[in-house]
Amino acid sequence: MIQTKTIFTVNSPGTIIYGRDSFEEVGVYAKKIGTKVLIISDPIMDSLGFVHQCTSYLNEQGLEAVSYLGVISEPVDTYVTEGLRLLQSEQCDIIISVGGGSCIDTAKAIAVVATNGGYIGDYMKMQKIANQTPIPHIAIPTTAGTGSEATDATVITSTTNDVKMMIKQPAFMPNVAIVDPLLTLTSPPSITAATGIDALSHAIESYLSRLAHPYSNVLALSAMDLIVNNILKVYEQGDDIDAREAMSLGAMQAGLSFSNASVALVHGMSRPIGALFHVPHGISNAMLLPAVLEYSKDACVDGLADLGKFFNKEGEALTQDELADLAISSIKEMCKKMDIGNLQQWGIEEDAFYAAIPKMAVDAIASGSPGNNPKVPTHEELMELYKIVYHYEF
Repeated sequence: MIQTKTIFTVNSPGTIIYGRDSFEEVGVYAKKIGTKVLIISDPIMDSLGFVHQCTSYLNEQGLEAVSYLGVISEPVDTYVTEGLRLLQSEQCDIIISVGGGSCIDTAKAIAVVATNGGYIGDYMKMQKIANQTPIPHIAIPTTAGTGSEATDATVITSTTNDVKMMIKQPAFMPNVAIVDPLLTLTSPPSITAATGIDALSHAIESYLSRLAHPYSNVLALSAMDLIVNNILKVYEQGDDIDAREAMSLGAMQAGLSFSNASVALVHGMSRPIGALFHVPHGISNAMLLPAVLEYSKDACVDGLADLGKFFNKEGEALTQDELADLAISSIKEMCKKMDIGNLQQWGIEEDAFYAAIPKMAVDAIASGSPGNNPKVPTHEELMELYKIVYHYEF
């Protein structure tokens, strides 16, 4: 897109295993890199039997395992401290995350801090560089959304100042990603919608990003194609395993794409909303996506037109501008069908939201993501966008 560089660096997990029943391979790969495992997960994954299943696969290969199940919300710094304490007391030498992006991001942070020391916030904006090799980490997503299994970034909220810390360094990349679509069959429609729109946001933003390049664009286009054509299928019929498989692959490709091209304005605005008002990340992305694309359109008509082609089922002869409009209107309709409301409908009190807008705009800009947007907003424009999305009608 806007990027003019000709030399790029591509980061990805050392090994990616994906496909139905790939979860069964976790013990085989864990045995290659460690002897005692700390499983990072949450109570829901435990109740579904995934933690027990993982432990069984590890035991079959002669590996011991202990579990940290304290991830009960989007990740905060206290989870990192608690998980690290258990890792050290149990002398674990490998971490396996089983769950959504919250579990995976928590595990990434623990793996890095365990060998490099300090507080996880120290690593934000490269203030502290993780020079020491992290504890080996195998990431196993149970949702088709964050793509965190394939990225070198983690997002951890500071409990001191309510800031979502976006931290990106090569050391945060998992050693192994195991992507088994069968694990996503248990996701209810609301989670399926939130994580699916999150994945679509990753693909779109990485494609439109000022840091996009040929490798990231190939992944982004494939991810958009897979997600656009399957997200409503899995939302309406959760047991459609073919659609689930397509979504899992699309989410992983979107993760690989944005890890190498970065996200943009949607994510920059989304993180402060999550930190201050506790709106799940995928939901806040969905609330923001159409309005941000409308704001950005003039600077990225051709990129949006490429997205619009995936919605042009009849193959109509449309101009680039018409295809861009089709992309935006189709995403709005998609969000409406999946019951994505606006921030007011979510239940956020208007006065409280408006009072927080100046801080959210500052925090969004500080994250760096808005600077990757095709159209970079001023502080005043950001504040106006926050006002627009509060009442936005899908």
